[in-house]
Amino acid sequence: MAARPAPRPTNDVMENLPSFKEVPNSERANLFVRKLRLCSVICDFSDAGGNDRDKEIKRQTLLELVDYVNSAKQPFVEQIMPEVVAMVSANIFRPLPARSKDTPFDPEEDEPILEPAWPHLHIVYEFFLRFVVSGSTEAKVARKYIDTNLITRFLELFDSEDPRERDYLKTILHRIYGKFMPHRAFIRKAISNVFYRFIYETERHNGVAELLEILGSIINGFALPLKDEHKQFLSRALIPLHKPAGSCIQQYHQQLSYCITQYLEKDPKLADIILKGLIKYWPHTNSSKEVMFLNELEELLELTQSPDFAKVAEPLFRLIARCINSPHFQVAERALFLWNNEYIVSLIAKSRDVILPVLYPALEANTTKHWNSTVHGLTFNVQKLFMDMDARLWEDCTQRHKMNMERQVAAQLSRKQKWEELEKAVGVKA
Repeated sequence: MAARPAPRPTNDVMENLPSFKEVPNSERANLFVRKLRLCSVICDFSDAGGNDRDKEIKRQTLLELVDYVNSAKQPFVEQIMPEVVAMVSANIFRPLPARSKDTPFDPEEDEPILEPAWPHLHIVYEFFLRFVVSGSTEAKVARKYIDTNLITRFLELFDSEDPRERDYLKTILHRIYGKFMPHRAFIRKAISNVFYRFIYETERHNGVAELLEILGSIINGFALPLKDEHKQFLSRALIPLHKPAGSCIQQYHQQLSYCITQYLEKDPKLADIILKGLIKYWPHTNSSKEVMFLNELEELLELTQSPDFAKVAEPLFRLIARCINSPHFQVAERALFLWNNEYIVSLIAKSRDVILPVLYPALEANTTKHWNSTVHGLTFNVQKLFMDMDARLWEDCTQRHKMNMERQVAAQLSRKQKWEELEKAVGVKA
């Protein structure tokens, strides 16, 4: 990111310009430009630096600029566009505070580094937001200045630790997406590039949740049938966001889950791709992440149609069987809670010939081996549900499981006898 302009020298006095009410209408456009240039000067908010008088002048001037944009009746002429972009750029584009790679920012444990210049910066963001949404800002003219280069630099700021800044960035980028249609494809691609770098390189980014919030609204507006580009975005950028570590995904999982369900509501046939993606990135050593995935799975299954469910039933319930046997009671409990959902039970009933043979050993093991009494009770409820659903299939699975257990016992006994014979043979030779 380009370096921010250096803070102005404290001995250089900032000019106090007249208010817009004090000049004739014919001179207000020129005064607007002068005020923009004044606000392009960066004040020093470090502990030791800065002139309080100048800071207050700039703050008041920024507030006047916001009021001017809000009350504008005529379209803004093109000549002021580069001045607006220059002022906003001078204030917001700066190196973000960096932490050591050895001690990355943990939102659960660490306090975020807040922007010291926020008394000015938040008004700059408010001004830019008002300018973008203003009816006096014509998209055809402004898009030459609010261009792809500015959007790329704007996206870099989403890594700010300051949640106040990320909230403004989210709102403004969403408005830019809505107003400047030619930039939409570029914005989606640029966001996917942020995700790729996060998933496959750094696993560190502070603004993933905010970007996903924007995408949730964007996906909601996709026309049907979905374009191949949109389906690729789902499979290449969104589904792999399940990959990062549990402490990381906790910060954005709610927004990610919303985006995925939006896709499924748009096109139920995407259930196959989505559920297989969830299976691919399923956590095997992180119980809290596993509970998150089970919550998301229930939401997805509620939107899945029976033919699509049947395609993934076997691998999905092999996974659920492992969850049911989890020694972590919250994982086992959450997996068994799936049978409290009537629609999911109806899906299971239609594919029970595939599902019950996979699940039966796990259910049987829980009744004798699991340490948690709540899990025992839930397991018995699921067993009873399957018995009522199809008694003959239940009996077949019971007999098959009994035969498998007998074979395992026989195999263990045979293996033990062979070892004993081998030990005797070695003993004789010795």
